[in-house]
Amino acid sequence: MDRIEKTVMVIAILLLVVFFGAIVVAATNYGVDVPTCVTDRKPFVESAPPFKTSDQPLRYEVHTVARMWMFDPPEITVPPGAEIDLYLSSADVVHGFHVEGTNTNLMAVPGAVTYTRLKFDREGTYRVLCHEYCGTAHHLMAGTIVVSHTAMEGEQ
Repeated sequence: MDRIEKTVMVIAILLLVVFFGAIVVAATNYGVDVPTCVTDRKPFVESAPPFKTSDQPLRYEVHTVARMWMFDPPEITVPPGAEIDLYLSSADVVHGFHVEGTNTNLMAVPGAVTYTRLKFDREGTYRVLCHEYCGTAHHLMAGTIVVSHTAMEGEQ
């Protein structure tokens, strides 16, 4: 092996180590996590708005279906501090699910269920965008997560 080949190999190995280190730092220091593909749940095509799943006052479960060219439900409303167990499925083609201002980035794949846990401490409206091209009206595919103190008032 000549000198140039050795140099290229050393640089490639160093880059691999740096990138792997960046992943470890992101996962341990910044809470960046890889979404989970749930294998023990059947894929669903009907959505479910936020509902409580435990005795914990701010714990909700949401079933979201991505389909051309919308998220169902199109709006998710929860109180500040709520933890949302979000289950995502697709009714037709591959879609993306990105919540602006967060590190939430899921893929909705037909025949599979993707899971993540979200927590919103501040009031506001968070846009949900499809980041995977899904057809001619892809640019219109959006939803919202509304975090408001008036959310779920009737549950007390």
